[in-house]
Amino acid sequence: MTKLLVTVDIVLFTIRDRRLELLLIKRLAKPFENRYALPGGFVLEEESLEAAAVRELREETGVDKVYLEQLYTFGDPKRDPRGRVITVAYYALVPRPQALHAGTDASDAAWFPVAELPALAFDHRKIVEYAHQRLRNKLDYTNVGFELLPAKFTLGELQIVHEAIIGQDLDKRNFRRKIVQKGIVKPLKEWQKTGRKPAQLYRFARN
Repeated sequence: MTKLLVTVDIVLFTIRDRRLELLLIKRLAKPFENRYALPGGFVLEEESLEAAAVRELREETGVDKVYLEQLYTFGDPKRDPRGRVITVAYYALVPRPQALHAGTDASDAAWFPVAELPALAFDHRKIVEYAHQRLRNKLDYTNVGFELLPAKFTLGELQIVHEAIIGQDLDKRNFRRKIVQKGIVKPLKEWQKTGRKPAQLYRFARN
């Protein structure tokens, strides 16, 4: 009987320079040696899936304290040349790029624009595309976009997050009217210097 192995892979997004970026590691071991891949690895025997995802992300990249949500299970029999390996993918969000350091399983850890990814190991490009689509869809009916912002932000910064995720410019007036009508942001009596005119700061209006 073929032994079934389980891994976790983490699709970690952030916003930098008005672009949606993805964290990748360069593999040290075969298969796909020296190929970029998603952070991840095998689940330990007495470890939960989420705990494995948190551990692998920290060990391979030095990143922790991120928003983490289970994405999908990928189980194509030929997805991994090492054997029958099922991976449970997570997507994660962090407000700004953190300091990185490659762990024992990687020679490098770096951020890449989602629109300009290098060749990826395994079926990781498929996983990234699935995660990006999920993130785009959830912008309309959840508050997930706020996980990419600091606690206090301007409406301009919120618009940048939305534009980076969907990949297109939005009309400033319509975007702000829509956000205010939803009642999901609360204005603060604080202002941030941005160019000629200070911009009012807001926070996410949690229920």
